Amino acid sequence: MVKVHFTSHLRHVAPSDPVEAAGATVADVLTDVFARHPAVRGYVLDDQDRIRLHIAVFVDGTHVRKDILAAPVTPASEVYVLQALSGG
Repeated sequence: MVKVHFTSHLRHVAPSDPVEAAGATVADVLTDVFARHPAVRGYVLDDQDRIRLHIAVFVDGTHVRKDILAAPVTPASEVYVLQALSGG
């Protein structure tokens, strides 16, 4: 099972511990997580079911920047969902 981690910035809606989820892509895995933790969905996806601009996703340590939801995962993968911060 894929391990999904959410950073502390999302803890008010996301689980504090890693969540195990099934799937072959980031989209599959997130769908599994959202089924059990529906409040997370609105913070991660926009109303077009795309990753929000302020969210960054890493799969096995690699920042996925293009076609995030289609990115493949394996049962041993770790996915990190971060609230991206910007500033100067």
